[in-house]
Amino acid sequence: MSTLHPVVERVTARIAERSKRLRDDYLARMDAARETRPARRDLGCGNLAHGFAASGVDKQELRSGRGGNIGIVTAYNDMLSAHQPMEQYPALIRMAARNAGGSAQVAGGVPAMCDGVTQGRAGMEMSLFSRDAIAMATAVSLSHEMFDGVLMLGVCDKIVPGLLIGALSFGHLPTIFVPAGPMPSGIPNKQKAEVRQRYALGEATREELLDAEAASYHSPGTCTFYGTANSNQMLMEVMGLHMPGSAFVNPGTPLRDALTVAAAEQVLRITALGDDYRPLARTVNEKAMVNAMVGLAATGGSTNHALHLVAIARAAGLIIDWNDLDELSKATPLLARVYPNGSADVNHFHAAGGLGLVIRELIDAGLLHADIACVHGGDLRQQALEPHLDGLQLQWRDAPAQSKDVSVVRGVAAPFDSEGGLRRLQGNLGRAVVKISAVAPEFRRIEAPARIFESQDALLDAFKADELVGDFVAVVRGQGPRANGMPELHKLTPTLAALQDRGQRVALLTDGRMSGASGKVLAAIHVTPEAVDAGALAKLHEGDIVRIDAEAGTMEALVDAGEWATRALAKPTLAANRIGHGRELFALMRRNVSPAEQGACSLFLDEDAA
Repeated sequence: MSTLHPVVERVTARIAERSKRLRDDYLARMDAARETRPARRDLGCGNLAHGFAASGVDKQELRSGRGGNIGIVTAYNDMLSAHQPMEQYPALIRMAARNAGGSAQVAGGVPAMCDGVTQGRAGMEMSLFSRDAIAMATAVSLSHEMFDGVLMLGVCDKIVPGLLIGALSFGHLPTIFVPAGPMPSGIPNKQKAEVRQRYALGEATREELLDAEAASYHSPGTCTFYGTANSNQMLMEVMGLHMPGSAFVNPGTPLRDALTVAAAEQVLRITALGDDYRPLARTVNEKAMVNAMVGLAATGGSTNHALHLVAIARAAGLIIDWNDLDELSKATPLLARVYPNGSADVNHFHAAGGLGLVIRELIDAGLLHADIACVHGGDLRQQALEPHLDGLQLQWRDAPAQSKDVSVVRGVAAPFDSEGGLRRLQGNLGRAVVKISAVAPEFRRIEAPARIFESQDALLDAFKADELVGDFVAVVRGQGPRANGMPELHKLTPTLAALQDRGQRVALLTDGRMSGASGKVLAAIHVTPEAVDAGALAKLHEGDIVRIDAEAGTMEALVDAGEWATRALAKPTLAANRIGHGRELFALMRRNVSPAEQGACSLFLDEDAA
């Protein structure tokens, strides 16, 4: 058995101690909710009759109260390429449940927006809050007391975190996440990025850009770069919430269908009705949350999870912060180079050894807790197994002993970097997160004048007018959760990258987000407190010298301390960001949202507080 790394041991103990009162209360509530007979047997006759009225061949099973009943919560829609394959999953799951002596019903659907479609548009201002809406919709779906276990059908950015947050309110139920897998590889991500950058410079036509995008996003399945959606799948693996090796199996294949069937069969085995009860509340503990942070660092995953993991932990009665993430990242070697942190996509990563290899290496190095109650019935070592079909039979085998492509994935003995890709920054501008795994060492520190923008479009307009000359730190403020819902500012990436390639030293400083596609330009993001919440970004003036040092973990406005203390706060005009495209319906969330380091979440309010 591997000896636990001292940093992992220390951070885990710190989280457990910090969270003790909250966690104890949560577990007591979940234990009290446990049912040792089918949940629906406690319903009144009228309640139950409503619950099985439309169940067809499953009606008698549901009426009798025999056997477990699976609640399916689905984020299916056929606009999202990642979710389109899930259209047929409920029928497959119902069949598998019947064959296993149980039943299954679609408990409900949750909204599933595509950040790729809304990127740079007004709809992006609802993206982060869609996570909270999904959590609430999940709770509504599971509120009928008909279910003994849950299958969650979802993949993308806010959807998996929202599903998990909602499911944790029903943490007495065992829950397995069922993904759809990545689309086959299209044109290389590097080639797509080059066309985007040429388009930003006016050197490529819209038709050329559309051709490149369509050749990249071309069929059912998840986008193949290592953004938030694919980071979600990694997290479900290292937290023990997938059938082993489910993350990156392509959709529409016999192996993918076999994994979906296996998830349905397995969730019936681990209900409170049997001898291997594995409630979600006990799987998602402080050890699983540390595994998530380590996995994120080791693979260079999405910065969005600096928000989502905090909110997920809170839903499980746990408190984590960016210090935990920073400390673990510094102790974790970088084992993967997947775009935007390299040229490969997730299909190449999977073929080269993928998560099975990474999980095994991290366990052997003492960096992951192996002793978590994974949904497949074993511990995390079995999560490192690789699924395959032997004829029609689903089986698992060891992941490759060595990387099949050391330019994509490596072992702990020869990592790409001695530490992970995420850092916490702090200084007189507040606290922030930076992802450095794709940023060359020579660009990880900048000291330059601030250029102040109140929107990403204002920055792009300045670029088009040839006003962005010399070195500068682009300060895009008024983009935090209270201001306008904290949109991703990803459409700035090609422009800033083009300027850096011209020889300018540039960086981004914002209280907004940059997503899992954060690229080669230094970006200090999620700045908290945000500008509209008396954050220091609101004190910055055009031309102030700003220093961001990702290696040292600092960000400072180099302004006389006396002057800085007395400066007035700028007040951005946000009226236009609060109406239209449904944004007016999210005022309650903007008003009640927590700061970024507390998950930028609107769900966890103390109703008894004055």
